Amino acid sequence: MNQLAPHTPQTSNAKSTAPILARLGFTRPQDEKPVLHSAALTGGDPKLFFTVDDIEVPIHDMRPVTAGFDLDREGFKLAVHPTQVADLYDEDAVLGTYYAEISEMLTEAFGASRVGIFDHTRRSDSGTGAPNKDGSRGPAGRVHVDYTEGSGPVRAADALGREEVDRILSTGGRILQVNVWRPITGPVRRAPLALADATTVSPDDLLATDQVFPGRVGEIYQVAHNPAQRWYWAPEMTRNEVLLIKGWDSLNDGRSKFTPHGAFTLPDQDPNAAPRESIEVRTFVVIEG
Repeated sequence: MNQLAPHTPQTSNAKSTAPILARLGFTRPQDEKPVLHSAALTGGDPKLFFTVDDIEVPIHDMRPVTAGFDLDREGFKLAVHPTQVADLYDEDAVLGTYYAEISEMLTEAFGASRVGIFDHTRRSDSGTGAPNKDGSRGPAGRVHVDYTEGSGPVRAADALGREEVDRILSTGGRILQVNVWRPITGPVRRAPLALADATTVSPDDLLATDQVFPGRVGEIYQVAHNPAQRWYWAPEMTRNEVLLIKGWDSLNDGRSKFTPHGAFTLPDQDPNAAPRESIEVRTFVVIEG
C-alpha cells in the first residue's frame, strides 16, 4: 500500500462529478440526549430513543479523486490492499493472518510504533446478517461515528491500557482510531458505504448518543442532516480494496477527527444482486513523539 498523504491544512479540495441521489439515515436533533439500546442488550434489533429521517442527498463517486484524499482532512481513504486470507469468515484466520496484515499496512502507512487491533465485525444485508461472536449483524444504516470526544480516549485506555495511553500522550505521542473496512465478497452492488468529507461536517451535526450494552454504556455520534455535508462512495468495491476511516484522534490541531459513515440503498439497486458482505477491523494506531 502507498503511504497516506501527509497532513495538510483542513481545507478540502476534493471534487467529483455525476453524483447519485440516495437516502441516508439522519438523526433528528432533540432536547434529550439520544439513547440506543444495542442488539447485545435487546437480543434482537437495537432499540432507538430518537427519530431517524431518511433524507435524499447527492453521493459522489470518490474514485476519480481519492488519490488526493487525506485521512487528516477528508477523514477517509480508499486503498488497494489484497489479503492472503481466502475465507474472512474463518475466525482463526482473521485473528491471526488478517490482523497481522492490517497491522503491517497501518504501521507502514502511518509510520506507527504500534497498532492495537481490538475488535472486528462482519456485516451482510442478506436478511439474516453476517455471523459474529455476539450475533448476526446487518449493515449500519444510520450515519454515525463510532467514537466521540469523550469515548475515544476511554476506548483507547480500554484497548491499550491507561498507563500506556498516559505515557504516549505525555511524551508528545499521538493515538488515532482507524477502522479498516473491506468487502468479504465483491464487487459490492448492494448496500455500499457512504462517507462524509469531514471538512464539510459541522460540530453541531454530531449528536452524542449513549449506546447501552450489557454492563456498560458507551457513547457514539449520531449525525444530523446538514445540506453543507458532502458525501462519497466507492462504486463496486472488490475484496482487494479497503476503506480507511478515522473515528477519533488524540490531536486537537485542526485536522479532522470524526468521519460520519453509513450504508445506503442504491437508487437502481438490483434486489437479485449478491448480498453485500463486509468485515471492519477496529484499531488504535500509536505514533510515538
